[in-house]
Amino acid sequence: MNAFGKLAGRLALAGAACVAYGTFIEAHSFRVRRVSVPVLPAGAPRLRVLHISDIHLAAYQKDRREFVAALSGLEPDLVVNTGDNLAHADALGPLLDAFGRMLDVPGVFAFGSNDYTASRLSNPLGYLSSSTSRHGLHSDRELLPTEELRTAFTSRAWRDVTGHRATLDVRGVRIEFRGTDDAHLHLDDYSLVAGAPAEDVDLAVGVTHAPYARVLDAMATDQVPLAFAGHTHGGQVCVPGWGALTTNCDLPPAQAKGLSRYHAGDHAMWLHVSAGVGTSPFAPYRFACPPEVTLITLTSGSNG
Repeated sequence: MNAFGKLAGRLALAGAACVAYGTFIEAHSFRVRRVSVPVLPAGAPRLRVLHISDIHLAAYQKDRREFVAALSGLEPDLVVNTGDNLAHADALGPLLDAFGRMLDVPGVFAFGSNDYTASRLSNPLGYLSSSTSRHGLHSDRELLPTEELRTAFTSRAWRDVTGHRATLDVRGVRIEFRGTDDAHLHLDDYSLVAGAPAEDVDLAVGVTHAPYARVLDAMATDQVPLAFAGHTHGGQVCVPGWGALTTNCDLPPAQAKGLSRYHAGDHAMWLHVSAGVGTSPFAPYRFACPPEVTLITLTSGSNG
């Protein structure tokens, strides 16, 4: 075998090892990220917010269910769920069982595409060459029990902000939420929630599944100090020391996960993008991007 053949063989082995590691180890290495954001008015108590997104649950994923079930032990004051909860219809019951008493904690949610239809087999390299965005639901995919999921959430303590505003009192702090439907499917209509925050609230928060610029720009321009999103999977397959290669939307890869400042002209807000708990069942690997939720502590500070 010549030198080129040996190099090609070694690269193939290295690639296979990376895929095996990403599939069997990292995709199951669940983490809790912790950050703080100074957005509350002076004198307000600190609030612990659990941001969870992109679980993509299949019924057979026992370790993923156990991770979600253990999150209630974090004792958050508020839960923000930014969608893509299900991989298949039969995962609804296991998902609700995993959430358990966390559904009785004040919370809000906005749906993503995988709260409406299931994933299907596709070439994962396609994410690097073009966006998978489309207009409307995927008519050729398995329908998910969307309304049952919505009812299960709203019958407990969570409020639906998928194209709505809602206000919650959390430990004496009055928080107004505004959310959109999934921008990746062009289901978002920001006009439904547009405008300045109500005068009697202590904090305004934006919630959306996919962090597209048109949604984030509108929220920042309306002087919303903090927004939550998911969808990106943190890039899912990242380059160590470099970061995400794609976000599958128009958000820059540098903001694919975690807390950052988002700027829209002269306006700015805090943006938190969840790297997500799960993966598509047809691309069940992660690399340099472990699955995670985030426990965010809201503190007093500047909203600017």
